[in-house]
Amino acid sequence: MKVTGFTFVRNAIRYDYPVTESIRSILPLCDEVVVSVGNSDDGTLELIQSIGSPKIRIFHSVWDDSLKEGGLILSVETNKALDHVSPDTTWAFYIQADEVVHEDDYPAIRAAMEQYKDDKRVEGLLFNYRHFYGSYDYVGDSRTWYNKEIRIIRNDKRIRSYKDAQGFRLEGRKLNVKPVKAWMHHYGWVKNPEEQIAKITNSAGYYHGNKQEHMDKVKKILSEFNYAEMVDSLERFAGKHPALMEERIRQRNWQFDHDISQKNFKNLKGRVLYYVEKIFGVRLFDYKNYRSI
Repeated sequence: MKVTGFTFVRNAIRYDYPVTESIRSILPLCDEVVVSVGNSDDGTLELIQSIGSPKIRIFHSVWDDSLKEGGLILSVETNKALDHVSPDTTWAFYIQADEVVHEDDYPAIRAAMEQYKDDKRVEGLLFNYRHFYGSYDYVGDSRTWYNKEIRIIRNDKRIRSYKDAQGFRLEGRKLNVKPVKAWMHHYGWVKNPEEQIAKITNSAGYYHGNKQEHMDKVKKILSEFNYAEMVDSLERFAGKHPALMEERIRQRNWQFDHDISQKNFKNLKGRVLYYVEKIFGVRLFDYKNYRSI
């Protein structure tokens, strides 16, 4: 069994992505890791090179900024990295630049890859998700956040990144997947507020291009940016972060305190479905970009 990790990144330093922690978190599970470094002007290439692992294969990509509509450019860049996965690879392990795997989950991930490596019905492995928000002390616990996603796929060249790179499809259809008893830790919403505003503004361009009307709306919203007012529900994180994140967490330079009893659902339906999930452990009417088998 051969495992190849793959990811893409651009201007990681400017937007404070924990990309070195991300890549290093999958290195122990991979025989090699493909990193597509987009045209950056902040030292991102040197940052990736500083990891210093012989497992890492870096290639360079020039982003087509004309594709900044609906997040398509993210899927295009994911597929560029995927295309560099070695032909003899069994599983391709995808990770985004703000995601980190916990070392405690390595045995379960390895076991799942071994268990299903020869079962061609299984086209992907499904991870649970924790979305940290505001600071490293809180996680989003509402339907606003996707709770599962595919992060390991079979090395089948017909499989491609889908839409804005959240999931994958095989010739247009959903992948058949098995769950892994492991969590992906997503740190996309835990930056210093000023840095978070910069990242949101940049990310908005991936979905709306540089259309002035959309960017004006984004700037208006961000002019009054407040973590607490932008979220419907949070809970305190009582677990342990991946060891690779400990130094970054120690260096945080902002404080975010939130009363988790305060809920800000937009409508009654959202509130009812939230409590149904909390009480019965079932997420009703949830969109799933995969098919469990």
